[in-house]
Order: sequence, then structure tokens, then C-alpha cells
Amino acid sequence: MRTVTFLPGYRKIEIPRGSTILDAAQRAGLNINVVCGGLGKCGKCIVYVQSGKTSFDYQKYEQFFTRDERARGACLACETTIESDLQVFIPESTLIQEQKILIDGQETAIEFHPSVRKYYVELQPPTLSDPSPDLSRLLWGIQKDGGPVAEKMYVPLEVLREIPAILRHSDWKSTGTVALVPGGYRLVDLQENDTSKRLYGAAVDLGSTTIVVYLWDLVSGKVVGVASNYNRQISCGEDILARVNFARKNGLVKLQALATESINAAITSASNTAGIDREDIYEVVVAGNTIMTHMLLGIDPAYMIAEPYVPVVRRALSVATGRIGISCNPNGGLYVFPAVSDFIGGDIIADILACGMNEKEEISLLIDIGTNFEVVLGNSEWMFSCAGAAGPALEGGEVLFGMRANPGAIEKITIEPGTLNPVYSTINGIKPRGICGSGLIDLLAELICTCVIDRTGRINTGIPNPRIRTSGHFPEYVIAWAAETGIGKDIVITENDVKNLIMSKASVHAACVTLMNQAGITRKEISIIYFSGAFGNYINKKNATIIGLIPEIGIEQIINIGNGAVTGANIALINRRKRKILDDIACRIAYIELNAESSFMDEYTSSTFLPHTDLTLFPMVQKLLDSCRIAKE
Repeated sequence: MRTVTFLPGYRKIEIPRGSTILDAAQRAGLNINVVCGGLGKCGKCIVYVQSGKTSFDYQKYEQFFTRDERARGACLACETTIESDLQVFIPESTLIQEQKILIDGQETAIEFHPSVRKYYVELQPPTLSDPSPDLSRLLWGIQKDGGPVAEKMYVPLEVLREIPAILRHSDWKSTGTVALVPGGYRLVDLQENDTSKRLYGAAVDLGSTTIVVYLWDLVSGKVVGVASNYNRQISCGEDILARVNFARKNGLVKLQALATESINAAITSASNTAGIDREDIYEVVVAGNTIMTHMLLGIDPAYMIAEPYVPVVRRALSVATGRIGISCNPNGGLYVFPAVSDFIGGDIIADILACGMNEKEEISLLIDIGTNFEVVLGNSEWMFSCAGAAGPALEGGEVLFGMRANPGAIEKITIEPGTLNPVYSTINGIKPRGICGSGLIDLLAELICTCVIDRTGRINTGIPNPRIRTSGHFPEYVIAWAAETGIGKDIVITENDVKNLIMSKASVHAACVTLMNQAGITRKEISIIYFSGAFGNYINKKNATIIGLIPEIGIEQIINIGNGAVTGANIALINRRKRKILDDIACRIAYIELNAESSFMDEYTSSTFLPHTDLTLFPMVQKLLDSCRIAKE
């Protein structure tokens, strides 16, 4: 065993020789920024070895370091193996930092029909002339107060055991909580005296990176608290595939615990804001992708990443929150959205519920982009779906200075046509440290419109401008000079970065076209394109069209629905009637496996140009590019 001491906090961990510094950091509970999943592709996990012996291939990864950084012992945590006891300094920029988390969903009027209600009853105590059992007396009282028929209410043993003492201690004045669950009604709690005004529920967006919770008053129908935080599973792997592999190595129990810890942290924060007791939260509705919800429930997800990619369960599930450790009333209900396939999960069903495309006659295209992307095409009569790897590039991975939406990330940028000087804004208005997804889309569109790059992504090094240069292995464009950054070195985008971005956007566009071909429609028949999620919410719609990320339709026909997953979870929480249609939505969606579609690769190849090989599919963009070139000349 070798001892690794992490600075500046002097956190120590013992780990076998030959492990990586990333392994040691994760065991020590340090959340290292590994956008690429620890594959040595993103260069974001830079650490500095202060003392000790390691093994690291500097020649292979030299593009990630300046000469000064290398002299100070810089290396990649994911690719550096431990040979002896070490002291390792982890800079703040290498740790996962506060992120700009999208918590707002689409504002929509939701009918209020919650699945949980409280009933305050004042009962007559039993006598020799009226020796009815405690349970019958209580259920009849609830029925008399407007509740379900007594014979249709089920009472779990945990609640049944408490009934006699509570009724007598409260002088037969008590409040019963009844939930509508699959199969009927359940008495989930009994409290002394009148607590009928204390009834809450939580809607949860369980993302692979972030957790968002909305806390609702289920009596008034109002939101009383909102909270968000990181998904603590990040410490076990940045992407879904890495976490499934971690689960395979006897890590499922830890992943399940980290998922519940993450949800509990957000619920606690929202509860503290609202000033309520978590014991008064009786229902939690969770929307997440298929693998994330399997992990939350402690169900082995390993078989979903191997052909034929079959999940254990696709239907909606309902269990007691206490069974998986959610911090609310232990007899409360946990409702998990259904899924369509291994990669079209409950978060996409929630997106569909949020935008309402399943109820509309016109054809809509729904796109949710992260490290992976999901696309749904259809209307009230039919829907096709597919999913694929967008590649980390659109989220800042595999781009030299790409980063998450953390403070200092360039999120918007334009380039002046004459001088080629950029004008940008950063998250929190501080000095730039890198560029996030929305900024990368802007940058790619601006570079093509100013002729800095051609339609294949090649940088025009013949332009006499100090911002265009060749450094290291690739030509590059300088976004910000070292003196104006928060990291002390030039922030650039290289020709290789541009190629990675083009490949990522090509995957998304090719998926959209593949579904359109399956349905036998053209872009002109699409009435609306919905963007869901943080990436879609912050990108510039026009620029997304210019680079060919999406089929070209009118800009006014592109709608950002914000955090569709949490909007859908909110709807399902407070409207039990909408919840009834979720399994039906999931069953009606036909899933198209892109790997099995021979036409997908053809569409992908055609999409690896800006915006596409066939400019007639992008008349607005063609006109714009022509005008840019005329102006340039």
C-alpha cells in the first residue's frame, strides 16, 4: 500500500501501488473534474506532484501543459500511476466547482389533483355497546370526512402498529394521511391532533450531473422551496458508462447510497428554506434517465450497456421512500417515471409531458443534449425516438479549454468581422477560465461567419491576424490573451477542437434526420423544435441552426422549455390524472437503435460540414454565409 497526501487540505488515503492519482482522490472523497470519464482526453484533471515517484507519459499528453506547469510537476490524475508515497497538490480549478444549474422549467398551468390527502377526524371512543375495532373506527371516520371507502383503504403493518396508542394519546382526535397508489388507497401515516395543513411533496430531476428538487405544498398547490446540487455519484465516474463499470466492480451499493444522499441534500435544503419538517413530505416523484433510476433503486444496470441493451424494468415504479433511504416520511411514496429503452428514460417522458407534444396534432421535434443526446419526433398519434453519444465536446470535454457552466466560463461570444476581436461574457462576470457549451456553439457559428474557418472546420492560417496562429500540433484562434484570463494563459480554440465540435453536432443532426426519414417527413413538416435541459436552454437558437446542430426551421419555431424533466416531475406530483398516462406515453414511443440503422452513418457523414454538405437544406444559413463572404471581400 502507498500513502497519498492531498494538499492543501492534507487529506490522506492508503491505496495499492499502481493505482492512479484519480483513484486515490476519489477514495479520499475529492471530486476531481474528469469530463471525459478518466480516459485522458479532456486534460481537466491536472494535479501537481510535490514529492514521490509516479509514472506518467508526458510526451503523449504534452498538449495539455505549458512548460512552466510541467516544471512544477503537473500531470493528469487519471493517467498517472502511483509508485511510492506521494504528496499531491490539487488546484481549485481541477475540483468540481459550483455550476450554473438550470432549475427553472417551463411555466405552465397545472391542474391540482394530488395523490395524497390528509383527513382530520374526531372519533368516538369504543364502548361495550360499540366495540368496533380501532382500525375500522378510523377508516370509517376518514370515509365520513370525504375520504375513500373504508374497505378500499390498505394499511401497512408499520402504521397499524401505531394506531391504538396514537388514538388514545390524542383523545381520539387525529389526522390520517391517505395516498392513491397502484392497486388502490393506502393509509401511510397517522398523527395526533390536527396536522391536515402539513402536507408536502417533492418533484425531483435526477440528472447524472445535477439534482433539482421542487418542494410543493399539497394543500395549497404552491411551490414552497427549490434546491439543487451536484449528483455525488460524480466521484465514481463522470459519465453513465463509467458508473455502470463502477457498479460492476461491487460498487452498486455505493452508487445507490450516493444517489439518495444527493436527493436528500437537495430535499433538506428546500425544506430548510420552506421551514418545514421532512417528516411531512409524503410523496417524492423522480424523473431520471433509465440507468440513473436503476441505480437509485439499487437495480443492477450492467446489462443495459451490452447488446441487446435491455433494462431490468421500463414501467413506472412505486415504492416506500423508507426502503431506499429517502429523507422524508418513511411510509411516503416514491414514484419513478417509466422509460422507453436503455437510453430513453423517465427524464425524456417528463420532457414530453412538459411540452405536451403527445397531445398535439402538429409534428414536433424534442431534443435534449448532454454528454448523450435524446431525440423524439412525433405528435399525438405517433412518436419515434433515438439516443446517442453527442460526445463530451458540446459540454466542454475534448475541447482544450472547454469547461462546465462554472464561474468564469465564457457562455456568450461574438467576433467582430473586421478585427476578429471577440466580445464575450462569462458566468458571474469574472475573468474567463474556459468556455462552456453555449459559448462553444456561439464561437463555432462566429468563426464560420467571419471566414476564420471553412465549412470543414479548417482554420484559415493565411489571415494576417495575431489571433490566428499555429501553436503545438494545431492551428488555433486566441479567444482571450493570458493577461485577461483567470488562469494565466491564453484561452484558445484549436482546429482539433473545432473538428471535435463538428463531429458532436453531426451526431445530433444525423439522429434528427434519421427519425425524419423513418417517419417519411421533411423539415418543412416540423412545426416546433423543443430544446430541453441546460444546454438547450442557454444556446443561441440562430447559431445552433448556423452550425447545423438542428434542421433549419424558423427561429421563432424553436422553443426552449427549460428543465423539462423537473417540469414533468412537477406535473406528475400534483396531478395524479396526468400520471396515469405516463406508461401509455412510454409504450407508444418507437425506439430506433441508431447503431442498427445503416442510413445513420450516411447522414452523419453528410452532417460533418458546417452546416451540412447540402446547403439547400439550410437556405437561411446559405444566404447568411454568402453575405458574410461578400462583406469579407
